[in-house]
This record gives sequence, C-alpha cells and structure tokens, in this order.
Amino acid sequence: MAKFSQYKIALRNFSNEPQSYDFQLDNDFFKHMDGAADIQKGSVKVALVVKKTPAAFEFSFELQGVVYVPCDRCLDEMPIEVISQNRLFVKFGKEFSEENDEIVIIPEDEGEINVVWFIYEFVALSIPMKRIHPPGKCNKIMTSKLNKYKPDASGGGDDGEEVEIETDDAPVDVDPRWDSLKDLNLED
Repeated sequence: MAKFSQYKIALRNFSNEPQSYDFQLDNDFFKHMDGAADIQKGSVKVALVVKKTPAAFEFSFELQGVVYVPCDRCLDEMPIEVISQNRLFVKFGKEFSEENDEIVIIPEDEGEINVVWFIYEFVALSIPMKRIHPPGKCNKIMTSKLNKYKPDASGGGDDGEEVEIETDDAPVDVDPRWDSLKDLNLED
C-alpha cells in the first residue's frame, strides 16, 4: 500500500483539536485499487475530519463527486453521482480488528491507520445495486441485440425499457396436506 501512503493518519500523538484532511480521488486512484473491478474512473472529493474523544477517534467522511461504472444492460460506461457522509471510530488495541461496520481496532504500537480502503468502500456503497441508463440512453446496438434474442417478441428495449424474460414454468404440484389451510380466514 505504499502507493496510498498519503492516506495514512497518525494517531499516536494526536492533538485534542479536530484535524481536517482533504483527498481527491481520480482515475489513477480507482485503477490502482486491488480487487475493485466495477469502478475504473471517477472524480470524488473527500473531506475527512478526525476528532479525539475519550473513548476513540471519530472519523467523519464527506464524499462528493462522480464515478463511472458499466451499465448492467448495455455495458457502456455511465456516470453515478456520489454523495455520502460516513463515520468510523478507531480505537487502540493489541492487534488490528473490525468490531463492526463503524468500529476499528488498530495496534497501539503502530499508532496509525490507512483510510484508503474505507474511503473506497464508502464510494462503492453509495453506488446503487441496479445500474441502468435512463430510458433511451442505452447503447442502441446492444439494445437491438437484446431485443433480437429475447424470448418475448412483443416490444420493449429500444426506448430503454427493461428487457424481461418470461418463463413458461409448468404448474407446481402442491402437497395436498396444505389444502386445508385454504379454508382459513386470516382477516378476522
């Protein structure tokens, strides 16, 4: 992680005054993140404020910018706006561990934490699970191929509608022991 050494925050001799850090995530940042395949480009501004409390160090992250991810339908790049506020609490302990999503223990003898992976996770978590261009913005060539091979021949696709694949599943045989439950009236 030497390439991300600017994201190290020294906590051993931290002052009682809050400290502010600013980071600019760019295309190089996303390209060099190991194991991060979805986001390859982007520009995100990160404002970090670290406060020392009696029990821990409170890290407050504010992220704002744009990242580019592949569309789930046509695979073309599409912009996703990133606006996120996150908190992380860091405590000293004997060895590194994550107690939960918001609390991290770092070795006291090291006295520092590299926040690069946490920042990447905050960006990744702000991206929706379903990433599809707005209607009419998908790659027309890919949309026409999807329409050509979809089993349902009726409409959809060229205007950005979702392509739905219908299946003709045979009716499922129901165990006759469940038939007596049909007569129960649960609305009373």
